[in-house]
This record gives sequence, C-alpha cells and structure tokens, in this order.
Amino acid sequence: MSANSFDARSTLQVGDESYEIFRLDKVEGSARLPYSLKVLLENLLRTEDGANITADHIRALGGWDSQAQPSQEIQFTPARVIMQDFTGVPCVVDLATMREAVKELGGDPAKINPLAPAELVIDHSVIADKFGTHEAFKQNVELEYGRNKERYQFLRWGQTAFDEFKVVPPGTGIVHQVNIEHLARVVMVRDGKAYPDTLVGTDSHTTMVNGLGVLGWGVGGIEAEAAMLGQPVSMLIPRVVGFKLTGELPAGTTATDLVLTITEMLRKHGVVGKFVEFYGEGVAATSLANRATIGNMSPEFGSTAAIFPIDDETLKYLRLTGRSDQQVALVEAYAKEQGLWLDPKAEPDFSEKLELDLSTVVPSIAGPKRPQDRIVLAEAAQQFAKDVLNYVEAPVAQSPDAASSVVDEASAESFPASDAPAYGHQENGAGAPQHGQGTGAVPSNPVTVTAPDGTSYELDHGAVTVAAITSCTNTSNPYVMIGAALVAKKAVEKGLTRKPWVKSTLAPGSKVVTDYFDKAGLTPYLDKLGFNLVGYGCTTCIGNSGPLPEEVSQAVNDNDLAVVSVLSGNRNFEGRINPDVKMNYLASPPLVVAYAIAGSMKVDITREPLGTDQDGNDVFLKDVWPSEAEVNEVVAAAIGEDMFAKSYSDVFAGDAQWQSLPVPTGNTFEWDAESTYVRKPPYFEGMGTDPEPVQDISGARVLAKLGDSVTTDHISPAGAIKADTPAGRYLTEHGVERRDFNSYGSRRGNHEVMIRGTFANIRLRNQIAPGTEGGYTRDFTQEGGPVAFIYDASQNYQAAGTPLVVLAGKEYGSGSSRDWAAKGTALLGVKAVIAESYERIHRSNLIGMGVLPLQFPEGQSAESLGLTGEETFSFTGVTELNDGTTPRTVKVTTDTGVEFDAVVRIDTPGEADYYRNGGIMQYVLRSLIRK
Repeated sequence: MSANSFDARSTLQVGDESYEIFRLDKVEGSARLPYSLKVLLENLLRTEDGANITADHIRALGGWDSQAQPSQEIQFTPARVIMQDFTGVPCVVDLATMREAVKELGGDPAKINPLAPAELVIDHSVIADKFGTHEAFKQNVELEYGRNKERYQFLRWGQTAFDEFKVVPPGTGIVHQVNIEHLARVVMVRDGKAYPDTLVGTDSHTTMVNGLGVLGWGVGGIEAEAAMLGQPVSMLIPRVVGFKLTGELPAGTTATDLVLTITEMLRKHGVVGKFVEFYGEGVAATSLANRATIGNMSPEFGSTAAIFPIDDETLKYLRLTGRSDQQVALVEAYAKEQGLWLDPKAEPDFSEKLELDLSTVVPSIAGPKRPQDRIVLAEAAQQFAKDVLNYVEAPVAQSPDAASSVVDEASAESFPASDAPAYGHQENGAGAPQHGQGTGAVPSNPVTVTAPDGTSYELDHGAVTVAAITSCTNTSNPYVMIGAALVAKKAVEKGLTRKPWVKSTLAPGSKVVTDYFDKAGLTPYLDKLGFNLVGYGCTTCIGNSGPLPEEVSQAVNDNDLAVVSVLSGNRNFEGRINPDVKMNYLASPPLVVAYAIAGSMKVDITREPLGTDQDGNDVFLKDVWPSEAEVNEVVAAAIGEDMFAKSYSDVFAGDAQWQSLPVPTGNTFEWDAESTYVRKPPYFEGMGTDPEPVQDISGARVLAKLGDSVTTDHISPAGAIKADTPAGRYLTEHGVERRDFNSYGSRRGNHEVMIRGTFANIRLRNQIAPGTEGGYTRDFTQEGGPVAFIYDASQNYQAAGTPLVVLAGKEYGSGSSRDWAAKGTALLGVKAVIAESYERIHRSNLIGMGVLPLQFPEGQSAESLGLTGEETFSFTGVTELNDGTTPRTVKVTTDTGVEFDAVVRIDTPGEADYYRNGGIMQYVLRSLIRK
C-alpha cells in the first residue's frame, strides 16, 4: 500500500468500471513536467513506502530542474518485464539456480518467483538456413526445434514452475512487434488499480513500445531478474530532450528514412542516459507505426527512451490491433484525467530541444558499420566508393585521395532533395553519370562463380550478397512492408529478377504481416523475387542470416571480396550480420527489394537502371516505386482488426510441435549433467548469508586494451561458433558434431560455452596483441607474453590468482543489452574496467556482476597516459564502499610509474549495494532470505 503522503489516491470511473488511481495534480509542479516524467511521478506516488520511496523523492521529481545535471536518485518499479529467448533463457536459468541457492541457505525456494508479469517471446533462435523456396519456413522451423529442443523444454518447465511467467512459442513473431500488437496494455489494471503500463526488457529495442506511450527500456538480464523479483530499478532523474516534429513526410520517403535522420541528429547532439520525448504538431501527423519505428531505434541514438504521448492515433492503433472497447476507453479517460494526452501546441519544460521539419527528410540508408552513419540515397554509390577503401586496397595507379576526389566530383551531381523521390535519371543534366559510371573509381576484383545449376556470373566488391526484410524495426510497419511488396509486384510485372548471388529473405515480426500480404494478393510477387517467408523472428538483424550459398562464400573468402548486406534492421555492426560480409547497410524494406534486383552497392539506384524489362528497356527505381496513395489504398483494404484477433487468439499455446515437447516438473529444475545447452552457473557457489567486505585490487593484469565504440556485440558471444575456438573445442570435447554447434545465442544457458566466447568477436582488435583480429590477447603468465586465446589466458591468470582489468576508449559497451557481455567479463576474472566513457546498460550490468566500472580522468585516455597494456595495475580506495559511501575516485597505479585518479562510475546508492554484495543477484537473494 502507498503511504499516500500527498492524498493522491482517487477513483476513476470508466463506463461501468471503477478504478483506483493516484492523481498527479496533487503534486506541485507536475503539470509542467514532460510526459515521461509524469509517468515516473505516478510510479513514485503509487509505490511510496516511506523507506526506499519517500515523499522527498516525490517532491524532488515534482520540482525537477530541467537544466540541472542528474543527481537525484529515485526507484522505478516497472509494471512488467518482457524478454526474448536469447536473454530470457539465462534469466530463467538464474531464477532456477537461485531457487536451489535459497534452499541450500535454508530458505523457501518458492520465494523465487516473478512478482510482476513476465513474458518471454521466442524470436532469436530461428536461422535463415533455407531461403528462396516455398518450403523455407517449414524447413527452418524444423531445424530450429532440432537445435533448441533442450532450451525449449527448459522454458516450458519455467512456464509451469513460475507464476506470472508466460512464453510465446517459436514461429509466432518478434518480441517488440508482439509487444506493441498484443502484450502492451498502455494503461495497466491490477488489483483494482489503473496506472501507466511501464516495463523493462532484456533487449535494448524494448523502447519500440515507447511509440504507444508506454515508458520502458532495455536492461540487462541481470536487472530484469531483479525487477521480476520485485526489486525497483535504481536510476537518476534524467535530463529530457524535447524533439519537436513539424510538417509531414514528403512523397517517396519512408519511416526508415525518417528514423535514420533522427538517429543521425540525436547521435550528433548526444543523448546517452537521457530520455527523448517527441512533441509538436508533427507528432499528430506521425502514424503509430512510424512512432514505433522511431522508438525502436532509441538505442541507436543512445537514449534511454524515445517516447510519444498518448493521443487519438494511439487509440486508433489499439482498436486496429484488437484491444477491447473497455481497454481503449480506459486509456483515453486515464490519459486525459492525468494530463498524459498529447497537446500539439504545448511546450513542456525540457532540458534541451531539437527540431525537425518532416518535409526535409530524404531517402536514406546507413552504413557500412554504424546505424548513425546516414547516407543520402542519391549519394550512396559514391559514398560506397570511398568507404570500400577501408576494406580493400585502392585501385592500381590511384591513391585513396585521388579516389575520393573523383567520388566527390561525381557526387556533386546529386539531385536536390525535392527531386529525390522521383528516383529517375537525369535526361539532359550536364555531367549526368552514364550506366555503370556513377561511382567514381572503385576497386574491382571480378571473380567468375558457377552456380549449382551450371550458370555462371561475376562477383565483385560491393555485391549485395544478403538482402533481408527483417527486424521488428520495419516489419511492424505496414506502410513500408506493403511498399516493399508493391515494389516486388511492379518489378516482377516488368520481368525483373533478383541477382543470382543475392540471398533474399523475408522474416516478419508477426503472422499478421503474411496475412495481409496474402489478402492483398502480394505474396506471389515477393516469392517470385526470392523473398519467401523464412521465419517469424529476428533472423538477419541479429546475425541469424544463415550461411551464404557455398559457391558465393568460397568466392568471397578465396578472393577477399568486400561484399555487402542490405537489411531493414536496426543494427549493422562489424561482424554481426554474416561472417562473410564486411559491409552492412540499413535500408527500408522497399529499398531492400530494389538492391536485391540491382545486386550491387556500386549501382546508383537513383539514376542507373535496376535492370531491363522483357523488351530490353531500362527499368529505373521510379518505375517500380509505389505512390503513397497506392500504399495507403492497399493498407486500408488488406489490414483489419480481425487479422490481429485471429493471430493472437491463443498466442501462448503454440503449435503441435511445441505442445508435444516433454516437460520436466517440480519446483526446482533437474539439471542434465550432459546438457550442452542448459547448465547450472557458478554465481552462488560458496555464497554466505552476509557479503564479504569489498577489497582493493592489486597485481592486476590487462586482459584487453580496446579502442573507441567497442560494442556489446564485440564483447558478448554472438553468431556462429567456429570449431578452432575455445567454445568449439569445448563442444567437440562434449561430443557435439560441428553441424550441431548452433549459435552462441542459442547456448546462452550454458556458461561454459559463453565464457569461452566472450571477447571472441571476429572483428575485435585487442591492442595488446597487435596484428590479430578476434579473441586474442597476450598471456603474461608465460615467459615473453605469447599471443593466446583470451579464454585460455584468463584460465591461466585465474589459476595464478591474478585479477584482470580491461582498458577501453569512448562509448564502451554500446549496442544491445547483452547480459553476457557483463557475465562473461566477470567469469573471465575481470575485476575492473577503465574506459573513457560508457553506454548506460553495459555500465550498469558490470556492477550487476560485481565488476568495478572506472573512467579515465576527463580528457585522458590509455594513450595519453602512455599505457600499453603490459603493465601491472593496483587500485586503492575501493574499500571506502565498506563504510556505506561511494568514493568519487580511486587511485590507480602501475608498476611503470603511471598514476591517476579514476572516476568511480557507481552512480547511485542502489548500485553501490549491488557492488558490495558481489552483484545484483546476490543482493536480491540475501534480501529474500532475510524476509
């Protein structure tokens, strides 16, 4: 029960139903707050307990100073938790392990039970092995069940063993799309109370639900477990960036173009650790689907959340997706009563403001390795000519500088923005590039490839080897999906085909997508171009693109070709999409189809033909690009409420294959000693009921010295497992055939595999092992410090009792909320990380695993301090934490005489409690035992 210090408890009548609510207008200053902070304020009013959440916390939020730097800690209690299976399986593994630990410490295992609704969607396991056939979906699902039977049985056990835990089975959809289409409540009803739906999720793109006005963000699995067990999320009241939208998108542009523009703007502005909130008259003109696309990419701009207020567009979407009339009425009544309804003319109090006129957005892609690196589509081929020089040698007799100047001359002929959507070629323009000449001088290494059917073709740098309509970012948006299907229809009608070297895949985020494709009669055209359904899951966007055709893969690797992928996803980091593909580009679904037909990034698809029709005439992008009216007409005719009702009528039941899985029973899980998928982790071994005092760190060696923008993809195990790596050796030793290795993601429930894959990304460059790429370091337990696998060196260091440290540059840990980036770091024996700056989720997760995050002094770095990574480090002043305080800095010294004060990035008292206990799971476990 809330202490209700502000007399905020009240009643809201909606139709025949009455709900208890906590009125925001009872708190002075609440009316001027941004939408997102109003949601947090209600959270505090409702959960005020006089101890962790006090009247002072509520007053501090009501009196929020928009210009102040964050300093006031509050406790946020999310209404629910959402997970995907890669991150969710280890969550359930940890809960099962905690049950055993409680039992061993004399407690009741049943106390380890979700106290808030927890929903898991299995969407990360399907791999696009098969493609381009009508049987691809069925075959990929069969392969998925074959590989993941142990994991799925374990999740089915969790579904029966834990209250408030539900699983959406495989072959249903992508977690964030299922969330906005079905799971999100917008206004939550529980025990007679109505309050804003809020959540944390074990995936950074949880923010997609921000488009519905639901406040939530991605956390590590570690924090999610604590939230499930009733622990509030400790946070500082954030700065809120107001992003004003005006105008409307011009014809020929898509939600993808808009979100890539916003991503570029916000990355440049700097919004890490901040909330972004959209306001202004342009919000009302932004469809819910487009809002969800923008919310989805919040991690790409670095913000904690990217939220839109509730308005008529929200209600319209809720009705479309089959929410009940009572629920829609409640959302409207509650939002209007609490001041959460959009006023397009309002100017709330924001910390910072940006503005975008939607009419200035132009067709764009992003790449070749970061989502924020937006490229105007009309300049894409020219930019590729520059960027490819980072991956291959420059053409003979032409320096990179010369190549750049040629490219710049070519790009000077770009269309003005107003002409961009025409996607034509210049009829009379001076200097207009001729066919094949629009890119300047580009490195070329053509290789003849023979396909299995005996035909041959030439493969070269820039070839589009993967074209994937994938990821909830865009597959949740019917406008861009219908747009892609209409491009396919028009292309097929003109006799165009995809190039033979392109692996083309369609992986929607829910079954609704294929339903409306079928209803609109568009599926045959997608199939004809090779965009057959491969699965309902993330696939290519998370690296489950499957292998390239053998002859393509061999040609790429034998000749070191810089080939590319084009995908409608949100991530394009190095090494993520496919091990054979060096350069990756984000694009809207219609452009994915266009690039599959063009077949190369060297083709300027805004000017050069995609191909020729049956009569030998050139076909340009403008000839197959649908008008906005065409798209809207199909969307209106093909999509209805009945579609969503049918798809989600029994969403947790699963198909016959899911239901036929044998399910273990019992309060505690019976671990299989032979399992290579699900194993009991060592987190609680030897743990007592009281924590040991925190110790200073001495004699530490550097495991890795890393540069800027090292992502959690670089740190956390992901993608395929190679046979000649520590993880591959482990599986081989346990009798697993190479063909059955599966991916790291599917084996997240086995800590032995995951430790061996930590810091093993094929693109990781560890500066203390120069000349290497991948999971290598130098092992200074051996004479001369020879190069070794990071895992092998770690084992030697731990055997010698040597603590380890990681040195890093700016934006350390950017990217997805990967708990194993922190778990693996801790289990490798790393006690501290020193970076120039951190992304929010990974810093928090390091603390959650008992690893100390430190920051170089302002303006300093490993390089400026002369650190090579060969030093021995000591850290003093850490023991101040034993006194209940958090030191601002600790003294770092090395055996080479370097000394500096590192900033302690334990930012809240709650985080300090977690660190003192050795991690968040240990803290929660001890708290539950004391109750």
